[in-house]
Parts: sequence; structure tokens; C-alpha cells
Amino acid sequence: MKKRQKDSAVISLHGIVKRFYIGKPNELEILHGIDLQVEQGEFVSIVGESGSGKSTLMNIIGALDRPTEGEYFLRGRNVGETGDKELSMIRNQEIGFVFQTYNLIPRTTALENVELPMLYGKVKKTERRARAKELLELVGMGERMFHKPEELSGGQKQRTAIARAMANDPSIILADEPTGALDSETSRKIMDIFHELHKEQGKTIVLITHSGELAEETDRVIRISDGRI
Repeated sequence: MKKRQKDSAVISLHGIVKRFYIGKPNELEILHGIDLQVEQGEFVSIVGESGSGKSTLMNIIGALDRPTEGEYFLRGRNVGETGDKELSMIRNQEIGFVFQTYNLIPRTTALENVELPMLYGKVKKTERRARAKELLELVGMGERMFHKPEELSGGQKQRTAIARAMANDPSIILADEPTGALDSETSRKIMDIFHELHKEQGKTIVLITHSGELAEETDRVIRISDGRI
């Protein structure tokens, strides 16, 4: 049986250290004993300059990488004691990822991109299609759902990416610089979508950003510098 945490946090990191080995005897320590808790339904931002360790921390929170030392509990489950196959399923079902570079598949439509995460969950085709359409309508992409990424603006691509992140109805949305490649007006619209998902659907949102202005819109600002909170 996997060890479970006693506190109520949906994300709970204790003494997280991350080192990268660049051949003996050299090693590079990026995170130095991070302690961090995020409660269910919180909208928090993690702010830091380039090289501060925020991307490394994001990868650990998203279960895309494992810490060198310390413990990470995701919804009570000890990630360090979880096998790769189970961890992949957790990522697909529990966390919705939104990236600065969108990460859309070029040869498929917006609708098909949103359907993709549901394929791994073995959702029936008719249900996948209906859910994907509903989500694209939600983010204002109803009239562009049959267009491929090359036919979409940056804001439209990011709206599609948000809809895809919501495909399996995750409890957590992890957004890594989601407005970094967008102009100020489009950024405002994207942030409005996050606020709506937070307030209307109660999603736990972790926003990774270098923008102090965007961070101030969240419930709690977590600052990281030189690998320390």
C-alpha cells in the first residue's frame, strides 16, 4: 500500500531537492529543499526569473520528473513510490497541462487535438467528440474547431490548449507561462478563462510565470529565487 499524507493539500512537497548529474564528480543542484502546499481549489502563481528553478519545480509538480530527494504527495499519493505506468495515468487524469508553446499536433484539427487525451482514457468516440465540442465552445473556439493549428492565431491556439487540458476533467491545471507568447489583449482573455475555470468549476490552478502583474491576480503568490521559495 502506498504511503499517503495526512494533510489536506492536493499538492504537498516536503524537502524537495533536484540535482542534475553532468558526469562524475560534477553535479548541479537546482532546487534546494522546497516545501510547498497547495490546497484544493486554490489559484496560485509561482513567480521567478529565468534560471530561478521554476521550470524544474513545474516538472516535479506535474509529475514529469522526479525529485532527487524529498517527498511529493499528489492528492495524497506519494509520487516517489508510484510506478511509471501508474504515474502516466495520474498525469492524464489528474493534471491538465497548458504550455507557452501550445504543444498542439500540427496535422489535426482543434477538435481532434482536444479529443486526444480522452483516447488514453478509452472514452467512446461519440462521447469524446461531444465533450471536445463542449470544451471548445466554453473557451470561445466553437467557430474554429475544425481548423488546424496553422490556421489559428496564437490566442486561438492557447484557447484550444486550455480546452485540451480540460478534456479529462482534471482537478488541477498546471499552466507554464501560458501568456508568454501573446499580446496584452489576448493575454487578458486567456487569464479571464483561467479565472472562470477557477471560480465556476473550482479548479486548482498553478500558474508558472515571470510576470508579477499576472501573478498578483492569483490568490497567492509564491516566489522562487535560486532554487528556494
